[in-house]
Amino acid sequence: MNSIVNCCKLLAAKASNVHAFGGYLSRGMARTIDDYKIKWVRPVKLPSIDPRQSGDLGLNVSVKPTDMKVLYDKSKELQDADEIVKRMFTLEFQPRRETKNLERERVIALVKRHICDRASAEVKIAAMTTEIQYLQKHIDEQRRNTKLRVFLKELIDKRKKFLKFLRRWDYKRFEWILERLNLIYVPQPKIAGKVSRKDALRRLTKDYCDGIIQQKLNIFRAQLKEQQKIFFAQKVKNLEYILAEEKKYGLHPTVSEEEIDIARKKAEEILKETV
Repeated sequence: MNSIVNCCKLLAAKASNVHAFGGYLSRGMARTIDDYKIKWVRPVKLPSIDPRQSGDLGLNVSVKPTDMKVLYDKSKELQDADEIVKRMFTLEFQPRRETKNLERERVIALVKRHICDRASAEVKIAAMTTEIQYLQKHIDEQRRNTKLRVFLKELIDKRKKFLKFLRRWDYKRFEWILERLNLIYVPQPKIAGKVSRKDALRRLTKDYCDGIIQQKLNIFRAQLKEQQKIFFAQKVKNLEYILAEEKKYGLHPTVSEEEIDIARKKAEEILKETV
């Protein structure tokens, strides 16, 4: 008979637990991961050379075909030359690398410290950024070029090391160069390795259970607040009654007005917190 009563009490406790906590299953009722309200979707894997993975949003420089190649715009001989001769030294009639060189010089001019700066961390990051974004556009035309993909990945990792160094030693300059070069710093993931369903479900289950525990603690904390409100209100009444009775019969008071005021203030504070 006692075993039947205990089983009924256990089932009633589990049913009340499910009702009280929004349909959550109590301990012992869940058998598989499908019993919990957990859904895991495999994240989309992006290659390391993808602009969304490397953090390149595009450079804020413009290079036109009518621009002169690097260093030739300052030539005194070309200033007095014929228009046809000048046109021969524009990017329209030069190899593609000259366009990249001019773009690199203009990007470096955005971050260099002085006119002769060629070795600072900012200049190196700017030069690598120009090369990275050029190769990211070029690799769409040559998707099977494995050597180019490996070189691009190594260059992205090298730039990330420079950004990590700059972030550690001069954070203001680090933020400034990200703004100037229109970059997003993508740090290494905290949990290294490939994404697996088993590990992800373990973390999701842990977060799910922590949420249930926190919800129960919040309900228990609210119940304690209600009990404290009743307790301190009753305490004020009892202390006032004791003090009045001791004064009535001429006894030495064991309760002071200060203790009553402290209890009254505590009751008011708890009442304000619960409102």
